[in-house]
Amino acid sequence: MFGFLKKALKPGETPAPEAKAAEAPQPAAPAATAAPAPAPSTPVAAAAAPEPEKKRSWMDRLRAGLSRTREQIGGGLGGLTSLFSRRKIDEELLEELETTLLMADCGVEATQHLLKELRLRWKRDKLETADQLQGALAEGLLGILSPLEQALEISSHKPYIIMIAGINGSGKTTSIGKLAKHFQNQGKSVLLAAGDTFRAAAREQLMTWGERNGVAVIAQESGDPAAVVFDAISAARARNIDIVLADTAGRLPTQLHLMEEIAKVRRVIQKAEPSGPHEVLLVLDANIGQNALQQVKAFDAAIGVTGLVVTKLDGTAKGGVVAAIARQCPKPLRFIGVGEQIDDLQVFRAKEFVDALFTPLAGNGEDKT
Repeated sequence: MFGFLKKALKPGETPAPEAKAAEAPQPAAPAATAAPAPAPSTPVAAAAAPEPEKKRSWMDRLRAGLSRTREQIGGGLGGLTSLFSRRKIDEELLEELETTLLMADCGVEATQHLLKELRLRWKRDKLETADQLQGALAEGLLGILSPLEQALEISSHKPYIIMIAGINGSGKTTSIGKLAKHFQNQGKSVLLAAGDTFRAAAREQLMTWGERNGVAVIAQESGDPAAVVFDAISAARARNIDIVLADTAGRLPTQLHLMEEIAKVRRVIQKAEPSGPHEVLLVLDANIGQNALQQVKAFDAAIGVTGLVVTKLDGTAKGGVVAAIARQCPKPLRFIGVGEQIDDLQVFRAKEFVDALFTPLAGNGEDKT
C-alpha cells in the first residue's frame, strides 16, 4: 500500500515535504494548515441556529394536519381544493361536492344538512360563483361544529378526576401524556393513574410520560385497575394535587364483558370521590371514520362519556368525521391532535378547525406534508 502511495507521489515536486508532514505530525506547520478546520463548524452552527425558528404556530400545524382531508380525492374530483376553483355553481357542482363530503367521512346526515343549506343559500342569496359557495359551506360547517366547542372547566373540584377511555391504538396513553403537559402549562399539578393493567407495556409507557413531564404515576405491577385508580385518588388528596388523569384498559365496544370492567372503574371512582369522575374522555382515532360514531355510542352507554379527544387528524383524509359526530353523537369535543409532538394536542376551536380546512383555498398555498 505504501509502495502505491510513493508511485502516486513521484510525478509532483511537492511529494517530499508532504511525506515529511505525514510522517512527523509534531511540526506546527500542519497544525497551522488544520486551523481552517473550524471554519466548516461555523456554517454548521449557522445552519443549526434556524431550527428553533422552524417551530410552526398551532394554526400552521393544524392546516398542515388537515391537509389530507382537504386534499382528499373522491372519485377523481380533486377534493375541496380543486372543487371550488373551477366553475360557476350548478347542480353538477353540488353533486360533486356531496360526494366529496361523504368521502371525507362527514356522514350522510351532516352532508345532507350542509347540501340543503347550500341549495337554500344559492337561491336565496343568488350565489353565482364557486367562491361564494365555498364561503357558504364554511359557514354551514361552522354552524354544525360550534356546539362541540365547550371549554373543560377544571376548577370545580380538587382533585379534578378525569377518566380516559378508548380502544387500543387510538392514542389514549399518548394523549394522557400530552394532556398532563397541557394542564401543567395552566399551572396545575397533575398525577397519573396507570389503570391499564392489561395491555403489555402500558404501565411503562405511562411512566415514561410521567418522567418526561415530571409527574408522579401511581401504578402496580399487576392487579385490579380499579384499585390503582382508587389509590391514585387517595394519593392526590394527600399531595394536594389538582388533576388526576386515570388511564383505563383499551376495549372494543363489542367486548361487552370487558366494557363492564371499565364501568367498574367508574363505580370505584365514585366510591373514592362521590362527585367523580368529573370528566369521562373518550379518545378516538380519526382514521377509523364512521366507526367512531359506534364507539361513542357504546362507551357512552357503558361509562357516560362527557367529552371527546380526536387524535391523528394529520394522518387521515377522514377529518370530516368531526361533522358526523356533531350531527349524530354531539358530545363536547375537548381536544384534537394533529401530530406526535407533545404540544400537538390542543383545545378544539370550531372556527380554527374550519379556517384550517379552507384557508389554503383563499390563496395561501396548499400545505405539503
